[in-house]
Amino acid sequence: ITNPTGVNSNLKLTADILKEKVNLVSLYAPEHGIRGDQEAGAHIESYFDEKLQLTVHSLYGKNKKPSPELLENVDILCYDMQDVGLRFYTYIYTMAYAMMAAKENNIKFVVFDRPNPIGDKVEGNLLDLNYRSFVGYYSIPQRYGLTCGELANLFNKEFGIDCDLTVIPMEGYSRTKDYSHYNLPWLSPSPNLPTLDSAYVYGA
Repeated sequence: ITNPTGVNSNLKLTADILKEKVNLVSLYAPEHGIRGDQEAGAHIESYFDEKLQLTVHSLYGKNKKPSPELLENVDILCYDMQDVGLRFYTYIYTMAYAMMAAKENNIKFVVFDRPNPIGDKVEGNLLDLNYRSFVGYYSIPQRYGLTCGELANLFNKEFGIDCDLTVIPMEGYSRTKDYSHYNLPWLSPSPNLPTLDSAYVYGA
C-alpha cells in the first residue's frame, strides 16, 4: 500500500525495491492513486501498471478494505506512505482497514514508519463517533502527534484490531522535531499539499 512518498533515502520507490528482493504480487492504491496525481475524492479504479508489471488494486473506490480476493497469494501486507498527522487524512484509515483485513485473513501487516511532518504536538477536539466516516473513524484528536507506526500500534491495541503487526522503526527520528529538521526532500503526499507549510495550514 503505497504512493510516490514511499521511497528510500535515494528516492527509489519501495515498490521497485520490494519487486527486486521479494515476490511482490500486488500493489494497493490509496486516495490520490499509486502515482499520487488524482484529485481529492476522485474514485480510483484498479488497473495493470505497465512499468511495474503488477496489478494495482484500488482502496479508494468500491473497496476501501481489501477483500479476500484482493489479498489472494499475499503473505505479508506492507504499508509505506507519508502521512500528514491529521485525523481527517484518509491514508490512516486505509491503513486501519488494511489492518482489519490482515487480521481477518491471517496475514502479517508491516508498517514502514515515517516522520509525522508536523511533529508531536497534540491539538483539536476528539471525533464524535456519531459522525464516523472514512475521514474520521476513531476518536482521536484532530492533530494526533504520532507517526504512522505509532498510530498503527494505537489502532491495533487500543481500538482492538489485533492483527499481527510489525512496525519498521526509523533511524535518527526525534518526535519533537517537524519535517524541516531532517535532510529530506518534501514529497507531496497529495496534490494539494505541495509544501510542509501547506500541511500546517491544512490542519488550521
